[in-house]
Order: sequence, then structure tokens, then C-alpha cells
Amino acid sequence: MNLKRIIILIISLLLIIGGVLAFNYYTKIYKPNTVKDGFVYIPTNSNYQDIENILRPFLKRVKPFTWVANKKNYHNVIKPGKYHIKEGMNNNDLVNLLRSGKQTTVKLSFNNQDSFEKLAGRISEQIEADSISLLNSFTETDFIIKNGFHKNNSLSMYIPNTYEFYWNTSANEFRKKMLQEFNHFWSPSKLQKAKKLNLSKFEVITLASIVQKETADISERPIVAGLYLNRLKGKWPLQADPTIIFALKKKLGNTVVIKRVLTKDIEIDSPYNTYKNQGLPPGPISMPDISSINAVLNPAIHQYYFMCASVTNIGKHEFAKTLSQHNKNAFKYQNWLNKQGVNR
Repeated sequence: MNLKRIIILIISLLLIIGGVLAFNYYTKIYKPNTVKDGFVYIPTNSNYQDIENILRPFLKRVKPFTWVANKKNYHNVIKPGKYHIKEGMNNNDLVNLLRSGKQTTVKLSFNNQDSFEKLAGRISEQIEADSISLLNSFTETDFIIKNGFHKNNSLSMYIPNTYEFYWNTSANEFRKKMLQEFNHFWSPSKLQKAKKLNLSKFEVITLASIVQKETADISERPIVAGLYLNRLKGKWPLQADPTIIFALKKKLGNTVVIKRVLTKDIEIDSPYNTYKNQGLPPGPISMPDISSINAVLNPAIHQYYFMCASVTNIGKHEFAKTLSQHNKNAFKYQNWLNKQGVNR
């Protein structure tokens, strides 16, 4: 074999080897390697082994992903969060996504919770922060006082709605965002409406929380709000049963079920007893929906001072201008409760 043939053979072998290596590299980097569509959640302070375990159900082959991750130094730039993995992604795109920190946001929502414990539990189901860290953040005295709240009305800061968050949001970051949302909600026009009612924004929310508990019917809320505002203007006690229930639960425990307020209940010694105490209680009895807040800010104008649950239109109320008419409505309702066997 002459020298020329040997050189050609060597070059051919090198080309074949180079081609094989190039193909191998290409498939490791660019060949589709994810088998399904879904979301992965990467906790704060995860190491590479954690990532590998999290991704394993999504990958056809783990080793090629690890090889690309090493080449791109992913071990040193792990970023926590919620990421959308698409079926058919290659390792290059997958590592780039995880390195970039381009998370998918969480649509976080909560309704009218009546305690920080319940709110913390609800939020911890939707973001990384645990319920204990959230509860500690919600109840931090320095933060509450610094931002113009006090212990009894600090629940007002959390307005039920749907918000966008990153999954790895910390407890304090969540709290900060809620304060921003609260300040944004209270626009100059809303503050002006509150002023015309001779109420502060905190008092509006306190009254709205009572309206919220009185009726689940959104169309009825402006009527209920107008009724309580009539009582406030006339310096009448609110006599709101939901505040009695709240006081009883503070005394007996939140797990107690109270379907009926008894005559003896309205004697309870509590600042939330709106039968004994005139004016609004010291803070909200739950987080009112925006609809309830708007009902207080835009109340129905009428001469009603009394209300009672309806026995003919379940879920709604009978409204009255006089005590005599109210007593008739109340008598019907009490009889209906007795027939239903509702004693407590």
C-alpha cells in the first residue's frame, strides 16, 4: 500500500470518527428528549441531583441532559420556580429555559378568609412559602404598625381576588405585593366616596365584611350596606348577627358551627357585639369581596333599618322600615327555623 492510499485511509477514518462524534454531540444537544407536557417546580436551594430527580419523569434519557447541563454550567446557576416543560424539547432548549429563570407565573387566588391562619393555609397551597412563614409575616407587629394598620384591622390589607405571582415567592414578598395591591385598590375616587360616608377605608372594609357575611347574593349587598349606613347615621346599634357569630367563635373556637343566634348570645361580652356596642366593631370579621366593598361605597338609598332572612326566597332577605314589620318577618323566620330543627 503506497503512502497516498494510507493518507486517504487515515483521512477517511478521521472523517468517519468526526462525523460520528458530531452526530453524537448533535443528538445529545438537539434531539427531542422530553416525553410529555407539564410543569416542574424547582424549590429554593435545590442542587443538581434534586433537579435530575424532578425532571426524570419528563426525560427519555437522563444522561444526555446531564451532559448538556454540565457543558452549560447549569449546576452553578440553578434558579428556583415553576417551569413549563413542553413535549419534544431538546436538551439545549430545556437547559436554556431552566438557566434563564423564565418561570410560568401562578394564578393565585383566595376568598374571604376570616383569620390569618386560614389565609396562610390557603396561600401555602399555591406558592412555595409554607404556612408558618406566611403567618409570621402576616402578624409581624412592626410591619403592621409601620403601614398604618393595627392588630384588629390588619386583615383589611388582603383583598380577595386573583393575582399573578412567581411560585417561589417568599412570605415577605407576598406580603409586600398585597400591600401594593391594597394601596392601588384605594384610588382617590374610592377614598372620596368613603369620605362622603364619614368612614375611613378601614371602616369601609369592616362594614363590608359584615355585609359579606349577611348575604351571599351580590345584588342584595348594596341594600344591606344602605341599611347599616342608615343605622350608623341614626346612631343605632348595628345589631348584626354575623358579628355575634364572630365573637362566639373567638371565644369557643373557629371550628364551632353556629347556624342560629340565640337570645343569650347577644349578651356576650365582646367589642364585636354590635347589639351592646354602638358603631362598628374594631376590625373586619372576614376579608370582604370587592363586591361587598363596592356595595358599601355605592349603597342603595332607602329607608330600611331592619332585615331578616326570607323564608319564601331562600338566600335573600326581607327588609323593613319599622320594628313592627320586622317583628312579623322575624316571627316567620324563627318558626321556620324551629320546623327545620335548627337549634344552634
